[in-house]
Amino acid sequence: MLPNIFSALFFIFLPIRRKLERSNAHVIRFLLWWTQPKLYVARGMYEDTCSLLKYTTFWILLLICKLAFSYYVEISPLVGPTKTIMFLGRGRYIWHEFFPYLQHNLGVVFTIWAPVVMVYFMDTQIWYAIFSTVCGGVNGAFSRLGEIRTLGMLRSRFEAIPKAFGKNLVPTHRSEPKRHEQDDRTSRMEKKFSYIWNAFINSLREEDLISNSERDLLVVPSSVGDTSVTQWPPFLLASKIPMALDIAKSVKKRDEELLRRIKQDPYTYYAVIECYETLLDILYSLIAETSDMKVVDRIRESLEESIHNLSLVRDFRLDELHLLSDKFNKLLNLLLVLEIEQEGNDTAKMTQIANLLQDTMEIITQDIMKSGQGILKDENRESQLFANINLDSIKDEAWREKCVRLRLLLTTKESAIYVPINLEARRRMTFFANSLFMKMPRAPQVSSMMSFSVLTPYFKEEVLFSAEALHKKNEDGISILFYLQKIYPDEWKNFFERIKPKDEESRKSMMDEISRWASYRGQTAKTGKVTNSTERPKLEPKDEFLKARMEDISLWASYRGQTLTRTVRGMMYYRRALEIQCIQDKNAKLDHQRTNSSYQDGESVAEMDLAIADIKFTYVVSCQVYGMQKVSKDAKEKARYLNILNLMMMYPSLRIAYIDEVEAPNKDGMTEKTYYSVLVKGVGDKYDEEIYRIKLPGKPTNIGEGKPENQNHAIIFTRGEALQVIDMNQDNYLEEAFKMRNVLEEFESTKYGKSKPTILGLREHIFTGSVSSLAWFMSNQETSFVTIGQRVLANPLKVRFHYGHPDIFDRLFHITRGGISKASKTINLSEDIFSGFNSTMRGGNITHHEYMQVGKGRDVGMNQISSFEAKVANGNGEQTLSRDIYRLGRRFDFYRMLSFYFTTVGFYFSSMVTVLTVYVFLYGRLYLVLSGLEKSILLDPRIQENIEPLQNVLASQSVFQLGLLLVLPMVMEVGLEKGFRTALGEFIIMQLQLASVFFTFQLGTKTHYYGRTILHGGAKYIPTGRGFVVYHAKFAENYRMYSRSHFVKGLELLILLVVYLAYGRSYRTSSSLYLFVTFSIWFMVASWLFAPFIFNPSCFEWQKTVDDWTDWRKWMGNRGGIGMSGEQSWEAWWRSEQAHLRKTSVRALILEILMSLRFLIYQYGIVYHLKIARHSTSILVYGLSWLVMLTVLIVLKMVSIGRQKFGTDLQLMFRILKGILFLGFVTVMAVLFAIGGLTITDVLACTLGFLPTGWCILLIGQACAPMIERTMLWDSIQELGRAYDNIMGLILFLPIGFLSWFPFVSEFQTRLLFNQAFSRGLQISRILAGQKDIGEFE
Repeated sequence: MLPNIFSALFFIFLPIRRKLERSNAHVIRFLLWWTQPKLYVARGMYEDTCSLLKYTTFWILLLICKLAFSYYVEISPLVGPTKTIMFLGRGRYIWHEFFPYLQHNLGVVFTIWAPVVMVYFMDTQIWYAIFSTVCGGVNGAFSRLGEIRTLGMLRSRFEAIPKAFGKNLVPTHRSEPKRHEQDDRTSRMEKKFSYIWNAFINSLREEDLISNSERDLLVVPSSVGDTSVTQWPPFLLASKIPMALDIAKSVKKRDEELLRRIKQDPYTYYAVIECYETLLDILYSLIAETSDMKVVDRIRESLEESIHNLSLVRDFRLDELHLLSDKFNKLLNLLLVLEIEQEGNDTAKMTQIANLLQDTMEIITQDIMKSGQGILKDENRESQLFANINLDSIKDEAWREKCVRLRLLLTTKESAIYVPINLEARRRMTFFANSLFMKMPRAPQVSSMMSFSVLTPYFKEEVLFSAEALHKKNEDGISILFYLQKIYPDEWKNFFERIKPKDEESRKSMMDEISRWASYRGQTAKTGKVTNSTERPKLEPKDEFLKARMEDISLWASYRGQTLTRTVRGMMYYRRALEIQCIQDKNAKLDHQRTNSSYQDGESVAEMDLAIADIKFTYVVSCQVYGMQKVSKDAKEKARYLNILNLMMMYPSLRIAYIDEVEAPNKDGMTEKTYYSVLVKGVGDKYDEEIYRIKLPGKPTNIGEGKPENQNHAIIFTRGEALQVIDMNQDNYLEEAFKMRNVLEEFESTKYGKSKPTILGLREHIFTGSVSSLAWFMSNQETSFVTIGQRVLANPLKVRFHYGHPDIFDRLFHITRGGISKASKTINLSEDIFSGFNSTMRGGNITHHEYMQVGKGRDVGMNQISSFEAKVANGNGEQTLSRDIYRLGRRFDFYRMLSFYFTTVGFYFSSMVTVLTVYVFLYGRLYLVLSGLEKSILLDPRIQENIEPLQNVLASQSVFQLGLLLVLPMVMEVGLEKGFRTALGEFIIMQLQLASVFFTFQLGTKTHYYGRTILHGGAKYIPTGRGFVVYHAKFAENYRMYSRSHFVKGLELLILLVVYLAYGRSYRTSSSLYLFVTFSIWFMVASWLFAPFIFNPSCFEWQKTVDDWTDWRKWMGNRGGIGMSGEQSWEAWWRSEQAHLRKTSVRALILEILMSLRFLIYQYGIVYHLKIARHSTSILVYGLSWLVMLTVLIVLKMVSIGRQKFGTDLQLMFRILKGILFLGFVTVMAVLFAIGGLTITDVLACTLGFLPTGWCILLIGQACAPMIERTMLWDSIQELGRAYDNIMGLILFLPIGFLSWFPFVSEFQTRLLFNQAFSRGLQISRILAGQKDIGEFE
């Protein structure tokens, strides 16, 4: 007791406790011997008192709610019925009871209370979901998440954005301006913001998320400060000038009313002032003659005098201003066309401009001004008005920008407020604007910021989509490029706008060439045939321009897939952002140090910016097999090498690390392999140059898992104080890269006290959510985890770890404490989280920050998602067995330990308990209904008054079994960032698209793989693939993948439900009781059996169904052999499914056999309900059933032996044998029907009873395979397994075949799977139909 008393005494006094635990004094170690194991890590892992109080309060409130709910809803209502059942007396058994004199109906009490007890221990996970949702929502609201989530909110808050930008993203300087220089400082801040904002908008244009016209509407003019008012982006000023003209037209009396109405909307006032001043500026730039200048001066002076005297309405006819607007619009169009065509010396164009200027002056002086008739009269004028025009300004970029902006102000309609149209561009703009108002450290100057590196592990994933791959059609007749065109139609349109020639003829020629080239490529890729030499020149691109366009198309497609090219482009935004910020820092210094000559040379400034960016940022891609790809003769591997090399040429600061394998003689003269870590860079146009080469003691991947070892060998080539790890399926954005300086300052922030952060967590945006409904479900699930989930883990629970990329590590801290990846094979399958464990145990602090985001791709197909979930479940199973989990759980205080458990392995353990609760509940019902106890209890009048609370408790179990409350964090996060109305709408749509079916199915995936890893170990990395073209998976493929994890368990639960229904129906007062108790289990069974087919594209098309059946029968019939894979033969697959049983422990095998014995209860219970048993409860009835079972097995063995012995040479003998057996079977059945009282119902019941028994025999045979293989029984076990797989496959295939008869089912499924795409105007039905007559570039 003494150690526990000390622990309780120092629970609040954390500094004292931490010091005691870290002490090595003998007296202290003796006093704390129970709670202080002899470990050098995980000592003194205590947070500050404030954090302790927060997570302690969280769990105390949660446990109070959980215990109160459990008592009043689950436990208390059962007490009364339990007492009644215990004193009912001995029930009447229908079967042979081995313990007939068991007192107080303990068997019944156990079957009722067992699932309740399991729910009691499992529902804490549900309560955690509820509390974390509330806590995360409140935390996110206080973090100001979702304050700007729509374009309307962005427009309303845009005026405050430059100030927020200056507060967070503009570094302070030593010589701050004085108070009287505040206006100048504000102007400089606006210029810096406009520079960053325009860089952001231009990056959106480069990525084809917006069009040229949208870019013009979104950019801030580079000539900020040329007008007396702030110049906002034109999309904020849309339709403001036409609106002002309408106001001027309606005001007839007073200037005060006109001014008041215009100033009601600040942006209208800004637009009017800017339009007026810009018009004057353009007019003055065009005037070449002094006399013309005087005319404009007189008009301006008259206007300003009227404004000053508040007589504008009296002196001017404002209802005629629309005439002036039309003239200026024509003038601006003419000036811009003149610039494009570069015909500055064209007399006809100059005459048109002069005429427009003359007409404009006449409208002003004669139609608008009431006293302006004398302004144009000049007796000394020698030439016509505006006869001579100065067009030198046309060559000035800033002047042309003014003309474009003025034209937009004059002509932009109301629809401009909805730009950009692209949803991704909207999301990025609103998030960037919102993040500027969130709390973050102020950015330092680039020269003072923390240097950092980015590390990306790469193996053999796609680098760049080749032209052939883009146009190659799959079995449905669709290519990647065609698919992308339909998924991203607006981006495809913007892409063509970006690359197309300016003149229409060249554009048409280019389109024709691309179409012919695409047709040729697609046909070649599809057929594998190469056209002859006479046809090829006609079909290949004719010039380098067209080839360059093909490269652009490949890049465009690759930037929308999960490719290395996309990741590298995103990470290199960091360097571009640093260059821009370097320029801004230098400009700020120039403002304060005007006389400093070292900054006068523009070229030296640019070189210095590049040098500083290179010092502060390093990007290393660890391409593990780059050296092998370099010398490979395989065309695909060679192409990957060339694509990686091209990336180094495209980004000179990119570095590639790889493991080089060299064969060289050793000291003994023997040849041995030597391994090196090598770092290379791109040189010139087509070469790579080696920078470093470090000898390794051996091949790293022989020791550990591939991915962590790939990171570990390359970490030595990184530089700087921080290290960001980025996965191969991630992306980055320029506007987010601007905030990297702020994030890195978190390492030195004073708000953490002495616990400086060692890992900075960042939020992720899942960019694959728009592909299909499955991708949308996965995107929402992942988004809720990387936002609200990790937000709560970091604060208040303080148990956030490293869950994968893109976290930022304190590089120096981690490379001196074991690195960022533990890589032991199997146990460190989920290598990422172990670095978080390691960091926490060694005194680190892991935080989470949501003002910066990084893009991430996820799996989009059903099989890909299931493989990913299986991989994570396997990893969590291995974590459960690891010493890291033991140490952390042992050393955390009680409440932090609860946080740690329920957010890591506890989630998967609770999922497993959820499914086990279903099994315990149904097998308990099976015991009650087959033994007859349920009938005797329900029909007893003494239990009738307690039947309702009993039903309510059983129904509450069903609700918890589904675990639907686990989607609450998802709804809260969507509501926080998009609005709760949107969240409710999305939730309803998700349910209509069968999201509950998907999540229930994945519950089975988690349970199966986690449980199998716990029991047998040996988890392996499961590659998921990152393709995004949704394809139809064959029935055999789905069966191989889900047979043991879902189909077997689903059919077992189905039989349990059917038996419970069939044998209890006669005495139940109503069927509603049965449905009330089992509805959630029926839903689970349906999800586990048919979800893979519901979410399989084209599954219910008749031709696909026929092909799937043919493929299935072929696969089932193929015999295994050397070199046969599981995809080719059932026998090879069946053996591979048992591989874990051959490597497991004896204890696990014994447990596997004991669990298999549950299938015997069916036969034992059902045979006593047969009419042929005549209500006998003798044990001989069960013995006779085994005699029948063994007889059937012997007969089947005889047929098998006969096929082997007589099947070829003595065919007649084999047929005679089968005939005798058939006649014998018919005779026995006839006798039983006629004399024994056998009925059709008995036959069906025997099927339900004997099928599970055969499966039990099969499972025991598989577990004892090493012994049975030595006997003649192994072939029988194998054939028994084949028979069961045939039966299960047939049961699953029948509903699919039936539904495939109806075409509307396939159409409904397409709508179900791709509803998101349909809502955005896509044509998925055409895609899945494989329209071969649709051109690639239509």
